Amino acid sequence: MDEDNVYSTLKEIYSNLEERGYDPMKQIVGYLISGDLGYISSYKKSRSKISKLDRNKIIEIMFKEYMK
Repeated sequence: MDEDNVYSTLKEIYSNLEERGYDPMKQIVGYLISGDLGYISSYKKSRSKISKLDRNKIIEIMFKEYMK
């Protein structure tokens, strides 16, 4: 999966979590640290979508963006 696809999927999940009233940052970070999909709501298939992404790849992309 390329970086653009990972980025767009994360943005979609972030928006979905926000729409449901969750704190998307805390939810996504909780998932990335623990690997527990329970942090991500199943709303609009967000849990299914994030489970298809490699957690290490997500962190790598985020770190790369941070270092720019």
